Amino acid sequence: MNTLPVIGITMGDLSGIGPEIILKALSDPKIYTLCKPIVIGDPGSLLRNFPQEQTIFINELSSPEEARGKFGIIDMVAISKLSPDLMIPGRPTPEGGRTMVKSILKTVELAQNKSIAAMVTCPINKALMNDVGYHYEGHTQLIAHLTNSDDYIMMLAGKWLKVTLVTIHCALKDVASSLDIDKIYRTIIITSKGLKHDFGIENPKIAVAALNPHAGESGMFGSEESEIIVPAVDKALSDGYDVTGPLPADTIYYKAASGSYDAVVSMYHDQALIPLKLLHFSDGVNITLGLPIVRTSVDHGTAYDIAGKGLADEASLKEAIHMAIDMAHHRQKKIKPYENSNT
Repeated sequence: MNTLPVIGITMGDLSGIGPEIILKALSDPKIYTLCKPIVIGDPGSLLRNFPQEQTIFINELSSPEEARGKFGIIDMVAISKLSPDLMIPGRPTPEGGRTMVKSILKTVELAQNKSIAAMVTCPINKALMNDVGYHYEGHTQLIAHLTNSDDYIMMLAGKWLKVTLVTIHCALKDVASSLDIDKIYRTIIITSKGLKHDFGIENPKIAVAALNPHAGESGMFGSEESEIIVPAVDKALSDGYDVTGPLPADTIYYKAASGSYDAVVSMYHDQALIPLKLLHFSDGVNITLGLPIVRTSVDHGTAYDIAGKGLADEASLKEAIHMAIDMAHHRQKKIKPYENSNT
């Protein structure tokens, strides 16, 4: 890219901390040296969260091409202009929920037609999204549907550690029965291709976590390693991927954070997120790998309890913007990065 990439930022739920962290992130002039940020949402919500002693300048756009990309001016695509009583911090409303979803729809559209280089999403209320008629588990599933994507996975990333998940939101008692060879193999492959095409790592080293303590201890503590994980790893190895495992989960994340591996394929939610959040509680980023567009997100929720109080930490959003910029640059160098499983 010879010019600065345009990054679309959705506001999430207007009653959450999304508007506040956007304002805080865009108060850093360095952001404007790296990209042209565009906010997609409701202008009044930003104004409501801005300190009264300061002045905010919003440049409403009819298209991203009109973005000024100038520090001190917030370029914005307005999805709605709700009355203040519908955007009270900590009190979600159906009207705000519809804006929340429509901002996602619009941003995906802009990314698909290449009007923006990447999308960055602020936190949403999943129940509210369903209440206003969009029946998806969350952001990821909605965006995958909009982009006709079947092979996608969640990555959580920070400077020291990157993890991907084979299973995500299911009860711990259901994890073992939810695993199969193809699901683990698929996660390994998408992780490897994501590291190559979105992060510029030409020969990614992938580690695969075991499910059971001590990697099953030769079957003493479970058979999932020998029956499910090893065959998936062997299949990936035979296809030319640099993958190791299954390795005991109590040591694998330390080794990855120390630089031995580029990412860890994890079997379940807390196995991955406990070490990730220990290292990157404030600046972790949620990334969807396998999409035809670049999408990063903050790694936290709407935080209604502190919304509107000026207490929200913008570190995760700033890091999500930085990662989106880097991914867009790397993606620009590649052609059809997710089309060939042997790439």
